[in-house]
Formats: sequence, C-alpha cells, structure tokens
Amino acid sequence: MAALGMAALAAPVAEAANPLFPKLFTADPSAYVENGTVYLYVGHDEATPKSPDYVMNEWRLYTSCDMKNWTDRGSPVQAATFKWAKGHAWAADITKRDGKYYFYSTVDHATIPGHAIGVAVADRPEGPFVDARGSALVTNDMTLQAPIAWDDIDPAVFQDDDGQAYLYWGNTVLKYAKLKPNMIEFDGPIQTVGMDMFTEASYLHKHNGIYYLSYSRNFPEETAYMTGPSPTGPWHYRGVIMSKNARVKTIHQAIVDFNGKSYIFYHNAKLPGGGEFRRSVAVEEFKYNADGTIPFIPQTKEGPAANPSSACK
Repeated sequence: MAALGMAALAAPVAEAANPLFPKLFTADPSAYVENGTVYLYVGHDEATPKSPDYVMNEWRLYTSCDMKNWTDRGSPVQAATFKWAKGHAWAADITKRDGKYYFYSTVDHATIPGHAIGVAVADRPEGPFVDARGSALVTNDMTLQAPIAWDDIDPAVFQDDDGQAYLYWGNTVLKYAKLKPNMIEFDGPIQTVGMDMFTEASYLHKHNGIYYLSYSRNFPEETAYMTGPSPTGPWHYRGVIMSKNARVKTIHQAIVDFNGKSYIFYHNAKLPGGGEFRRSVAVEEFKYNADGTIPFIPQTKEGPAANPSSACK
C-alpha cells in the first residue's frame, strides 16, 4: 500500500495487555526510543488461516509514551518502497543518524534469487520512508556461507558511543559489517561469528557498558544471548532468556531501555486464530541481575505496568 499521512492514520489502541495489538496479526518487532516515546515497528502478517506461507507486504508503526497505551501510526514503509524487490516484508530494524532515520529491512529480490536487505530513509520516525540506495545493500550472492535463499534476513543495526555503526543479520550463519557514516554502504568486509545452534534474529544492545548479543537459537526457536566487551566480541554465551512458543516456531526479540526500565519485545501466536503465519507481538518488563546478566523472562498475559514518560503530559 502507498504511504499515507501519519496524522490522518493515527488512532488510539485500547489499553493493551499481551498480545499488544488485537486487531492485526503482527510479528518481528523492532523498537526505537526517542524523547519519551517508543516507536514500535512490526511486520504485518496478512496470511489467511489456510495460507501455506507468510504473506507480508508492509511494516506497521505503533507509538507509546507509557508502554501500555499504543497509537496506530499506519504503515510508514512497505516492500513496494523498494522497486528492485518483489515483496516479503520480513524483519527490520531502525536507527537515527545526523537527523535522518534509517530503516534496514528484509525483502525478496526481484532479479537476484533469494532474500536481500534494503535501506529506507526518512526525516521523521513516522515516515514516510523512501529507498535510500535504489539497490540492495546485501544480496544472496554476496554471502556464500549457507546454501539457502533466506540466509540474508533479520537485519539489526547498532551504533556505538564512538559513532561507529554496525549491521548484523543472517540465518544459520551470523554475519556483520561496519557501516560507513552515510549508513547505506559497508565500510569493510562482511564478517561471520562462529556460534552453536544460531538460527536468526540477531540483536545487539548495550547496557551499563556491556554489549549484549541476543538471538534465536534452535528451531522451534528460543531466545538466548551472549555478552562481550565490544560490538564484535569476543562473546561469552550466557543462556536462554525466553522459551520457545507453543504454536509458532519463531519468536524474534528486540530489547530496549525506556524511562528507567528495561523491556523485551517478541512475538507469539496467542491471538484467536493465531498460528505459524499469523503471529502477535507482545512485550515484557525485566530487570538485569546485579552482575549484569539477564534473567529468564516468562511470557505473560498482563504485560508490563504503565510507565508514563514526560511525553505523556
């Protein structure tokens, strides 16, 4: 669908428990925090109960100033944003640099077999986003570590305190590369990380000086993580922090700090009619242990308590 004005689309969602959005099937959350507001980007599962595969054409955006009440901001970016792609709006991630917002997304390439990673850019987190390159940043023929068409998926972007940005992605093999300051080109070769039982959904965040590399492990997936002293490791395996889902094989996490508390977003299949291709995004609050490790986080129906920021006033 074409990008629409966000002001016209903004609509309040009733105070949410888990899953967060009862009117749509959503998946693959990516969260960005700015000025007391959480911007939550999710894939839209449009599959029917009889669909044999994912049907995903757009990413949706919801915002909240308290982690409890969410506003629907419509679809700021779609697979059709990338004219060189032919659909499959899979997992994405976003960051800000020099006043611009960069959205890294998984799509299916129209002429190079396999999935690819594109970059869209906007002046506001609400979009609308446009293709920043006019071509893919990563295509399947650039990475030959795995003989599958979907090994270049789930991009996750991280900017360190020194300004250096990195992109992480992959299925079965975790890959990463430094980004140039323009955020749309790599600054050096693509590297790999040797990991046991890595599946997908790599995500890097930093908390109190520790780097946390979380990811989906095994299949059906559970969420695990490692820690290290830098964005490139060396990594120390820490364990599983969320169990696999009962009715869907994927889980896909994003971890952020908001208004003095820490949260993990993920998806399950707990909406009525949910399933493998009809998923639902949820969120939990958690507290780091005294030694900086992350505790095991159970999935709940209630979700976190309201945590209003100054943006709610």
